[in-house]
Amino acid sequence: MGLGWSSAEERQPLLRPPPPPPAAQRRPQQPRGPAGGPAVPVPVPVRRLAPAAGRVYGRRWLVLLLFSLLGFSQGLVWNSWGPIQNSARLAFGFSGWDIALLVFWGPIGFVPCFFFMWLMDKKGLRVTVLLTSSLMVLGAGLRCVPVSDLELRKKLIHGGQLLNGLAGPTVMNAAPFLSTTWFSPDERATATAIASLLNYLGCAGAFLVGPLVVPSPNGTSHLPLLSQSNTEHIKDRIEAVLYAEFGIVSLIFSAALAYFPSRPPFPPSVAAASQRLSYRRSFCRLLSNFRFLMIALAYAIPLGVFSGWSGVLDLILTPVHVSQVDAGWIGFWSIVGGCVVGIAMARFADFIRGMLKFILLLLLSGATLASTWFTLTCLTSVTHLPLTTVCSSPPFLHQRIDIPLIPGLSSSRVMSYSKTKPSKFKNHVFSSLYLIKKLLWKILYKIFLYSN
Repeated sequence: MGLGWSSAEERQPLLRPPPPPPAAQRRPQQPRGPAGGPAVPVPVPVRRLAPAAGRVYGRRWLVLLLFSLLGFSQGLVWNSWGPIQNSARLAFGFSGWDIALLVFWGPIGFVPCFFFMWLMDKKGLRVTVLLTSSLMVLGAGLRCVPVSDLELRKKLIHGGQLLNGLAGPTVMNAAPFLSTTWFSPDERATATAIASLLNYLGCAGAFLVGPLVVPSPNGTSHLPLLSQSNTEHIKDRIEAVLYAEFGIVSLIFSAALAYFPSRPPFPPSVAAASQRLSYRRSFCRLLSNFRFLMIALAYAIPLGVFSGWSGVLDLILTPVHVSQVDAGWIGFWSIVGGCVVGIAMARFADFIRGMLKFILLLLLSGATLASTWFTLTCLTSVTHLPLTTVCSSPPFLHQRIDIPLIPGLSSSRVMSYSKTKPSKFKNHVFSSLYLIKKLLWKILYKIFLYSN
């Protein structure tokens, strides 16, 4: 994607002032002497224009804050339904397919991503951000339309999720463009990480806000006894969350409308001011670049897998008897931990050049081990997960705790339970997987001791 400015004049290199007009370049006619010969030549001063140095502005942090808040709210709205899927089923009559589709509207919104990238290349950041935020406001407003017909209400909610998904290409892909336009080279990795990871923090906020505000229908919350009252109470709490998210998105849209410039008066570096290829030529060259395609594939696969997994985490953990609140805490801490480590690694990469490949390999290796650990934990016959409530039907089989307690949770709130007793063949398979999990844990422990 090109990094040009918003008009043809602005696309010229900004570090080199435009040449003087032709009239100013003419040499003045020298006076003649008395005999018609040339007089003593008068030296004409030549003004040499030196390229101006790059300049950064303090307002760049305000621009980064507005863009990051926009990404935060987009992730918050996108992940509204996954953490409260049990309550949404009871209140709005959603099925498992509806919950998955509500999450899937986010990836579907990336289909017209090339249009948003072209718009950013031609019109700049301000026009693209205002269009994106207006789509988010419209989508969040559609979800709040009070209609009594549940089928029509579900269609409006799906439409709102689709409009919010259309904002995904900008909030997820414009971070490098913003950092190159506003920040110096030694701050770009940090700015890109902040602008990108705030979207994930919004998803983490949905894991925290949804289950804590909306009660679960599994009988563990203090709700009225009548089922009709339960449904109405849950529906009112869900609508309160939807109205709050609509207010947040509207406030951010108003702030971006009031102040969000496309670019600074002077570029921060030569790279930000240099002339770029056209959008069509750069796109064709990227498609023919095998190394770029491999990098894009290495970025797309983990992002797609994690986004799809986190959006339906509560749906995945429900069959293993994990409550809605517990699934929300698991999703919240997993995303927050990734964001903190990502920003720390980005700041580390800004100070130490030439280690980006090693950092990426380290992060991907850790993600692979963590995913394997989580999968083996869910497949083994004994599952160890933190529980904040004790289910009343039917009692679980208690086992001895053989893992460290999670910080912040007392021992009375941590319980391990076993699922239905598997068959003999499944028992051997699960035992093998459990041994593999313990082996991986020992390897991680040895690596930790060796690193210290």
